[in-house]
Order: sequence, then structure tokens, then C-alpha cells
Amino acid sequence: MRNIISLNPKWSFSKTATAVPAAIDAAWDVIDLPHTWNAIDGQDGGNDYHRGTCYYAKEINKADLPAGEQYYLELRGANSSADVYVNGKHLAHHDGGYSTWRVNITEALTDKTLLVVAVDNAPNDRVYPQMADFTFYGGLYRDVNLIAVPASHFDLDYYGTPGIKVTPIISGNDANVEVEVFLTNAKEGQRVKYTIYDKEENVVATVESAETKANFVIENVHKWHGRKDPYLYCCEAELCDNGEVIDSVCTRFGCRSFVIDPEKGFILNGEEYPLRGVSRHQDRLGKGNALSRQDHEEDIKLICEVGATTIRLAHYQHDQYFYDLCDEAGLVIWAEIPYISKHMPAGRENTISQMTELITQNYNHPCIVVWGLSNEISIGGSDEDLLENHRILNNLCHEMDKTRLTTIAAVSMCKMDDPYLQIPDVVSYNHYFGWYGGETSMNGPWFDKFHATHPNIPIGCSEYGCEALNWHNSDPKQGDYSEEYQAYYHEELIKQLFTRKFMWATHVWNMFDFGADARAEGGENGQNHKGLMTMDRKYKKDAFYAYKAWLSDEPFVHLCGKRYVDRVEDVTKVTVYSNQPTVELFANGQSLGVKEAADHFFYFEVPNAGETKLEAVAGDCRDESVIRKVDTFNEDYRLVEVGAILNWFDIEEKPGRLSLNSKMSAVISTLRGKLLFMKLMGKMLGGGKKGEKAKPMGFEMTPELMSMMGGFTVLRLLTMAGGMMDAKFTKEDLLKLNKKLNKIKAPKE
Repeated sequence: MRNIISLNPKWSFSKTATAVPAAIDAAWDVIDLPHTWNAIDGQDGGNDYHRGTCYYAKEINKADLPAGEQYYLELRGANSSADVYVNGKHLAHHDGGYSTWRVNITEALTDKTLLVVAVDNAPNDRVYPQMADFTFYGGLYRDVNLIAVPASHFDLDYYGTPGIKVTPIISGNDANVEVEVFLTNAKEGQRVKYTIYDKEENVVATVESAETKANFVIENVHKWHGRKDPYLYCCEAELCDNGEVIDSVCTRFGCRSFVIDPEKGFILNGEEYPLRGVSRHQDRLGKGNALSRQDHEEDIKLICEVGATTIRLAHYQHDQYFYDLCDEAGLVIWAEIPYISKHMPAGRENTISQMTELITQNYNHPCIVVWGLSNEISIGGSDEDLLENHRILNNLCHEMDKTRLTTIAAVSMCKMDDPYLQIPDVVSYNHYFGWYGGETSMNGPWFDKFHATHPNIPIGCSEYGCEALNWHNSDPKQGDYSEEYQAYYHEELIKQLFTRKFMWATHVWNMFDFGADARAEGGENGQNHKGLMTMDRKYKKDAFYAYKAWLSDEPFVHLCGKRYVDRVEDVTKVTVYSNQPTVELFANGQSLGVKEAADHFFYFEVPNAGETKLEAVAGDCRDESVIRKVDTFNEDYRLVEVGAILNWFDIEEKPGRLSLNSKMSAVISTLRGKLLFMKLMGKMLGGGKKGEKAKPMGFEMTPELMSMMGGFTVLRLLTMAGGMMDAKFTKEDLLKLNKKLNKIKAPKE
């Protein structure tokens, strides 16, 4: 029978070794898996985390292994390329850091065997991802197992296959279930026993056959119905030789049907089932990608608490255990490969192998409904090689899986008539109007325009969000990184996106802050802070509760601004979120009134004198906070960017005049401002060929891009453009420009 033993404990690890060792080196570190060498330097900023080849070594005694005729080493995640050596002999190479792969080590085993895995996350031009806004943690960051099997066994060689494939098709009240198994070294006379169990482990159907396919009908099938009823069946396949079971595999599956309709959105089992949820990166503070099962379980619990019905698992294949948890919780999943940001002509084969692995390994999960082909890959435009790569992937998905659809996450600047949008079955866009330029009010109308332009293409929003840290003010503005602006932004986006029924799915970017070592924003470098929760999972930002108010049935009330205690104004705005019909707010025991809010966002004007204890009451739910009157603004609440050339509050502003803190839309609406900006952009672009359109940061200057840029302040736009275009500004440059802007009258609002 098959035996699986964990090899996670006690590996020797070296970040400095330059060759495959011939024996265990006592000077190497002793570590347990999962492990990454970038748990710290991949999250501290500077874009200087270690990228290269590191070595893992472990000695195993054959006498300690379970009996078997074939032995496989199973690696569930080695980022991003890896080579396996057994007793110095090179046995396998694998490209792709997020999937399961196996190596048959039978012939190389000896009484004492030295396993060495060389893992490499160095930059190259053929293995995705290579350019993206997250850290590419190196290491053996998931489980490593040894699998012992008889000579005849369920396949372990094909792209990390589970060896069993279950396809349920709903037909009225029944489900037609096809089970296919894959065998290695099958012998004459061997048979396969197929058994289907319900959730209570009762036998639903069983058959024994010499064939590798079996078909069943489950009458009055209990359907998998998302969060409402995530019912799972189990299928076990046993390989029998002369009546003896010599190998077995099992998989859970769910019976459901779905449709993605361009007018009605997502439909599950014939019922409209709005997909409103979040995206998830898998890393954690101080751990990187090396997570425990408890970490995955906590993430699922928190995502369910916010009330999400869907997760976009970005931007790569996640741990099998997490997909299992999604099946159990009833979360509808978008699964994708890391074909992201930069199309690499030499990377086509890697996109194909990663997609093949993703589908082969995850086919049986009922939670998955779409395969994601790419993310923001047209950021530099869609050339023919990119389009062909997408057609190949799209066809591959449909050949391997007749039951699911394909999708892409398109970048904002991607034109609505781009041929790239015609390839997948459904489309989503990543939009940040209200954060990276533009205004929050632009989001809903943009989707209305797309829907009117392409009424037959289902459209969703695959990313939207803004960054928030522990900064606060009572007049939040785009780009201030305050918790208050993030809350305002998500209030507006919720109202715009959730009320548009035609949108097939919406995914907040992101559920949790995550590591992005190249980032230097918000005063804490090395992270993307768009999460509804902090990276350590210890603090739920106010925006978390805005979603809970709309999506969760669990009664609650939440007082916003708990970290914003010291306030200078005499009357301050206090926001309360709740999914209850009314909220009453008390200040030092005195009622400030009862309010109703159909949008679940309750706003109160609170007198601010001395110290005030606030209590919000909604039904049986209560929440408390404290505010305190101060004479001067608490500078601990104000963002001071690490390494910033100039902070916005250091800029001289003159009444009625422009400044670096003015929005670009105001600047270019004046003749003098427009001329000044055009001259500046000409210098930054270095001039182009005669007749060519300007393409700052690689984008054509379309009306849509100009509209987005209009929402940036001059300072923020130049800071971002300087980083992306290698056009560096000194403090003196910026102050000189500010003086010029101060001479120009600001347009009347």
C-alpha cells in the first residue's frame, strides 16, 4: 500500500554554498520545512532581498523507510526553480515555484542516501514571475514528502497529478459523475474499485472494473452551494491485484453548476449568487510564504468573517490545503498562474507548464470556477506574441477542462477594444481610480461604459483598493495613506460596485498587507499596505468592517477611528459600521441620536471636549472607543515617508494659487500650467521620434490615462514617475517647480 512520510524535519541549509555537497556539512544551518530565506529581507524594503541559488540537504536511511517498490520525492513548493540531486546524481529540474512536483528516486537510493535540493529564485527571462509588485520568496516553503508505492500504482509522474479525476455534471435533480484514474505499470488482471461516499461517509455507489473510467448517477444529489451549503462527496479508487488492495487514492468533489451571465452576473445552481470578495497573497510577516496549516486556517476564518463569497488567489497556485479549505467553506475561487506584468517571449513554455500543473492538480476542487490566464500582462501593450501566448493558454484550459471558464485581469490602461480582451470567456479589470489618480466616482461609470460597449462580455473588477497604515486625520485625501481615507474609498467603491448587478465578480486588493520589498510607500517600506488587515493578521482596519456590514449576516457594530484618539476640531465626525438597521451613539453616556442607514454606514457629528467615551449600540451589539480634544495636531498621526525627497506638508501653499499639492487636473486646466507640465514631461521623456505619441511609463497618453493622472497631486505623480522612468528629482528641483506653480492662479472649483 501507498505510504506517505513527511520529510519536513531537520534539513541542513546554506545560503553561501557554491556547489552540491558530497556530505552533510556541520557548518550549515539546521532548519525545518517549510522554510524561506527571504522571511526578513523580503519584507524590509530596499528591493535588496537575496536572490540566487541556496542548498538544502538531508540524509535518509533506507531502513527507516516504509516498504515499497518505487519511491518518489514530492515537493509541494520550491521557488522558483529547483534541481534534485541524490547521492550527487542530478535527477530532475523544475521551473515554477508554486506547484507540486515529484521525482522518482528509486534507482538512486542506497542504504544511506543524501538528498540535496538546489533552489534558485534569481532573475531570468523564462520563468514567471519576474516583474511584479510582490516579493518572490526563495525556498522550500511548503511540505516535502517521500511516497512509497508498489510497482503498479496510481500515477505520480504527470505534472503532480493526484491520479484521479472526477467530473460531476448536474442533470436536473441528479448528477452524472465520471471518474477517471491514471495508472503506472498496470498489469493484466488488475482491477479498480470505485466508491463514492457522501459527507457522512455512507456509501452512495460502488463498482469494480478493469477500466480506468467509471460512471455514476447520484440521484437527488446534494449540491455544493457556496457559503450557504458547501456539501462535499468523496471518491475513493482502490487498485486491486488478486483481490488485494495494493494502492489507493481518494478525492473530495462537489456537484454544482454555474453560469456567468453578462447581465445577471454569477449564477450558482440556477440561483443568482453575487461574487463579492477579496484577493489573497499567501505570505505573512516574519514568515514569508513558509506557512503552517494553522496560518491557512486563520486566513480562511478571517475571509469568512468579512462575509466574502469569493477569493481571487493571486498571483500563482496556492497551497493544496488552502484549496481544500475553500471547498469546505464554500468560497468561489479564481485560480491563476503568475503570467504577470511583463510578457517574456522566452517564457511561453513556462506559462504552458504552470497552467498544466494548475489544472491537473486542482481539477477536482469544486470551489474553482475560472482559470486566470494572466494579470496586467498588457501593461506595455499587446503584441502578436503576447496574443498568441494567450490563445494557446486559453485553448489549453478548454482542452483540459470542459467545465470551467477562463478569465484575465486587465490593467486600467488596456483599451476596451484591445484584441486581448476577446480571448478569454470573461474579463475583469484592475482599477484604482481614487488612489492611483482619478476620482473614486469614476469607477462605476467606467464599468457602465464597458458594459454598454461589450454587452456580451461578462465584466468584473479583479483589483481595487488603497493603502492605509496607522496615519489619521479628519480631512482625509487621496494619497495620504490614512485609515480614514481607505475607509472612505471603500465606502464609495462598495456602493458603486455592489449595486451593479451585471458585474460577475469583485475582488478587493487585498485581504492582507503583503511583502513587496521594492515598495517605499506609506512610511513603512517593503510592504503593500492595501490590505483590509495588517500583514501579521493582528489588526482589522476600519475598511474591513465596511465589507462586513454589507456581506456578513453575523450581527455586529463597529466604531471607526479607534486608533485616532487625539483630535483638534470642536466637532468631529465619527463613523459607525453595522449590518443592523439602526445605530445609537452615546458620548459619555448621553445619546447623540438614533440613525438609520440603508448603506450600512452611519455618520455622527460628535462634540469634542476633554475626553469622550463613545459607545455605539445596534440591537444587542455594542462597541466602544475614546476621543480626546487637543489644541495641536498630534504629529504621530501624520505620514512622514522614509527616504522621501519632500513631504506634502513641507510645501509652501499660497491662497488661490497652484502648488505641488494641487491635482494635475487643476494644473492642466490652466494654460500656463499645461505649458509648464508639457515642458516638464518633454524633458522626462527625453523626446521621441517625430510624429510618435508620448508614452510616459510605457503607456499611450489616452483620454482615460489623462483622466487618471488628473487625480494625482503634482508631487505624487512626479514621485511615482521618477521611480518608473528613472527621471530623478532633487528637493531643490521640486521646490523650484513649486515656486513656478505658486505664480499660477488656481482654477475656481
